[in-house]
Amino acid sequence: MRIDKFLNAVNITKRRAVAEDMLAHQVVFINNQSVKKSKEVKVGDIIEIKYLDKSDKFKVLQVPTTKSTPKSKMLEYVEKLSDEG
Repeated sequence: MRIDKFLNAVNITKRRAVAEDMLAHQVVFINNQSVKKSKEVKVGDIIEIKYLDKSDKFKVLQVPTTKSTPKSKMLEYVEKLSDEG
């Protein structure tokens, strides 16, 4: 699954347009590399989102097969690693 769709599907971002904007401004990293929206997400990847005042890291546990998942199921797909900042 592409990173822009993944961020939205597992409820890290509220809308895919927000995810695309974050990717365009190069604040999303997979395994410490800035990525474009077409980057495929794999199990085990570490996703980092760098905000102005903090940074969030998530480990991919599984990739959803559907376009959206309930917010209550978020922890089945990603594990939040840290809040830095």
